[in-house]
Amino acid sequence: MTCGVHELRSATASDCAAIVACVRAAYGKYVPLMDREPAPMLADYAELISRGVVHVLHERPTGELRGLIVLWPTDGAMCVDNVAVDPRYQGRGIGRRLITFAEEQARAAGLPELRLYTNEVMTENLAFYARLGFEEIGRRVDDGYKRIFLRKLVPRR
Repeated sequence: MTCGVHELRSATASDCAAIVACVRAAYGKYVPLMDREPAPMLADYAELISRGVVHVLHERPTGELRGLIVLWPTDGAMCVDNVAVDPRYQGRGIGRRLITFAEEQARAAGLPELRLYTNEVMTENLAFYARLGFEEIGRRVDDGYKRIFLRKLVPRR
C-alpha cells in the first residue's frame, strides 16, 4: 500500500535490523524513566516477522524505514502490540497512518475494535492515542510493567 512518498508493506527478514534500530530509537528515551527497557525493545522481531504480524512504512524511493506496526487479531479485536516511529520523523503523521492501517486491517477481518496498551510513563503516547479516539479501559501491572490499556471502536465504512 502506498501513501504519497511512503510505502506500507509486510516486513521481511531483510527489514529486521532496521526494525530493531527504529524500535530502540523510538523507545530508548524511556529507559531512564522505567529503570528497564520497555517491552518493545525486548521483542523477538525475527519471530514476529516470520509470523507475518509486522508491517513497515518506508520512504520511497530510498527505502528508509520510518515506522512500523505490529498487530494481530485476538479475542474479537485487532491487537496493536507496537507502534514505533523513528524519532527523526515523529510529528509527520506516520503514527496516525499506522493506526489507520490497523483500523483497515480490523475492518477487513470483521473486528469491531482496536486494543493496545502503553506504559504509564509514556504520557505523549497517551495523548496521541486520545487524539485518535482511543479510550482507557484499565490500568494494571502486567509482565512487571505499569500499563494502561486502551481501545478504539473501528468506524464502519
